[in-house]
Amino acid sequence: MEVSQIWFRLVRLYVKLGLFFYTKEIKVVGLKNVPKKGAVLFAINHPNGLIDPLIVTTNNPRASYFLVKAAAFKNPIIEKILNSLNLIAIYRMRDGIDQLAKNEEVFNTCYDIFNRGKSLMIFPEGSDCRERTVRPLSKGFTRIVYGAIEKYPDLQIQVVPVGLTYQNASHFPCKVALHYGAPINASEIYANNIPSKSINILKNEVANQLKELSVHIEKDENYDTILTKLNDAQVDFTEVKKVQEMIKTNTFPPKKEGKTNYLKPLYYVILLNSLVHYLIYKKQAKKNPDIDFVDTFRFTYNLFILPVFYALQAFIVSYFFGDKIALLYFSFSLLIIFLYSKLAPTNTEASSYKKNKPSNQV
Repeated sequence: MEVSQIWFRLVRLYVKLGLFFYTKEIKVVGLKNVPKKGAVLFAINHPNGLIDPLIVTTNNPRASYFLVKAAAFKNPIIEKILNSLNLIAIYRMRDGIDQLAKNEEVFNTCYDIFNRGKSLMIFPEGSDCRERTVRPLSKGFTRIVYGAIEKYPDLQIQVVPVGLTYQNASHFPCKVALHYGAPINASEIYANNIPSKSINILKNEVANQLKELSVHIEKDENYDTILTKLNDAQVDFTEVKKVQEMIKTNTFPPKKEGKTNYLKPLYYVILLNSLVHYLIYKKQAKKNPDIDFVDTFRFTYNLFILPVFYALQAFIVSYFFGDKIALLYFSFSLLIIFLYSKLAPTNTEASSYKKNKPSNQV
């Protein structure tokens, strides 16, 4: 195994461990739909920033490449790290018209990835959005798929739609459902239709599946009413099929109060144990008030900073009380986070925002 592969697997394992402590539950459905080999494009809805690719990557047997906003690559050191983790920069109009020309090289890189029998992750909605609806898909992912087939006519590419649904994306602990859809044979669609029709067929098939694989509420005059009824009923959004049936039949459970968080004292123990870290985090979080990135910033900050902080505190404990006490302290610090993340309730957004403004920030 190459060094780059070992590095990728180690980082993925560490992120998966971080998500294990961070999330209450990640439900994975339809994993059997993921082709074990060959070229695959995973087309994923995008409700929650950088957390989305991390959850899919760590719950997918394929070591995929994925396209991310070029803005993340501005720092040369960060660029090298991201490239080593199979991330590829994609440029948008807001990056400047002169930058868009670089996408040709990006597309060629994607074509070669498919030709090597690898997999690629793309978010065809184009940007992240917290609304519980599948937005219109861009043609970019079809251009990459069909561009690869044009360059390598014998290439067989499967497109697997992937639906992500969060119970409450800004809340800790987080609860998520990840649904893999049925593979779509893009090569067959392209072979049997003219290019323009092939694009529409592939877009529609992916969109239709995404609307079944995640909680989708049509963005019309009834959207707010339906969402309010679901939130007020404290439905479990990660039970996607049940919630979809409620929406289709316009039948909703009665309104009820969110679950009381009896573990709140434990939450305050965690805050007290992380006080300096928490104060630094809050100061940094104020610089990024966008609610769509609350979860992203909180997770990545705690993933890299909190273990170091606890290790430093354990070192201080070791200096005064010995290694055994320090090890017990470090274990206790992780244990209380684990217990809180697995046992604390995750209510719907409406009740969470009313009771926990802002939602739990550990």
